[in-house]
Amino acid sequence: MLSARSLFQEIVDSDEAYQLFCSIAAGGEAQGGWENARIAALVPPSLSHLAPKITRHGADEDKHGRIFGALLRKRGLDPVPVPPETDYTMLLERSGIGLAHDRLRRDEPLTEHDVVVYLAHSRVTEQRAAEQMNLLVRHFGDHPEIGRAVRMIGDDEDNHLAYCHEELLRLARAGHDRAVRRTLRECALAEIAVHRDVSLAVTDHLGGILKWPRAKSAVLEAGIRARYAYERAFGWRRMVALSPPERRDALGGPARPAPVL
Repeated sequence: MLSARSLFQEIVDSDEAYQLFCSIAAGGEAQGGWENARIAALVPPSLSHLAPKITRHGADEDKHGRIFGALLRKRGLDPVPVPPETDYTMLLERSGIGLAHDRLRRDEPLTEHDVVVYLAHSRVTEQRAAEQMNLLVRHFGDHPEIGRAVRMIGDDEDNHLAYCHEELLRLARAGHDRAVRRTLRECALAEIAVHRDVSLAVTDHLGGILKWPRAKSAVLEAGIRARYAYERAFGWRRMVALSPPERRDALGGPARPAPVL
């Protein structure tokens, strides 16, 4: 049966597949930490109140990268190079989503529109991250090896999503409503295409490692393409909707330390 639980159990049970999975996850989180740190340093004076929250966001992402690294070390494994076609954050940047790294490397203050772009990008990608981590928590939250890690990361991703909702609503009320809506839609449509491509690439690599039969890989690939078709037609709307979150001021305090694994 090709359930999410059974597929991820195969990954956890294989050192080589687990090594690739954790390496991909750690690389993406570390990149997110760098991006948020640069944005916090360049936030315009008119939005300086956001700098501590953006810093907290980046600290959380850095922590997640360290957690995935710790999971590897716990099993006696080293990180492996991330195949370029599986690098979600790099492919998003190449698609023109979010703030370009060249822009962030320059010591020039961002504009309020730049912050809208950053938050719209984050709202879309954190939706994806929260959904994926909630799935892992549901199936592996009590797992003796990875349960504590996925619970902490999942809770952080829920905080990040709540923060994006809250701050985008605040910017919309401050006169950026049209830019917020337009940028959210652009980000969502680009993200679902990148997610499809990365999912296909990861499936291909894992299928090779785990020696999946061609029929199994074909079914999984068809599922990924079907999900993309649904998201392209309807599902993208969940990634752009904004509502006041239940968790208010979710990033208002310091980042929690990584758990001892």
